Amino acid sequence: MFIVRHILEVKGDVVWAVSPETTVFDALRVMADKDVGVLMVMDGNQLVGVFSERDYARKIILKGKASKETPVREIMSSPVITIHPDQTIDEAMYLMNARGIRHLPVVMDDKVMGVISIRDVLRAIIYRQRQALKEMEERFISQPGG
Repeated sequence: MFIVRHILEVKGDVVWAVSPETTVFDALRVMADKDVGVLMVMDGNQLVGVFSERDYARKIILKGKASKETPVREIMSSPVITIHPDQTIDEAMYLMNARGIRHLPVVMDDKVMGVISIRDVLRAIIYRQRQALKEMEERFISQPGG
């Protein structure tokens, strides 16, 4: 069974974060520097929101707000939808699809362990399918007459 923890073992557990008072402009600069599409918004050690490129496009640009003056707390997505590292990849896919989100913070005991994206989940599903096909091929070949 493939679980979210397996994705983090491959991907790593780096979490890029900003405080709620960070300006949207400065948050975008962090995203560009780190080449990521989402940042966790942390108040100390507590996850209070998620800031994504989608938040910027829909809540700053389209509403005519100024990114250099607006704090992230005003446009971040909150409450945060999270997943536990021991939940399955299928559960992650279902949650992302049902909620229309592309990133899921992985949280255990109120600590952010990492972040997975829809791309990470799809890669894991493809890997799982390839492994299953390989096992079926090996069984077929090892059978008498195969």
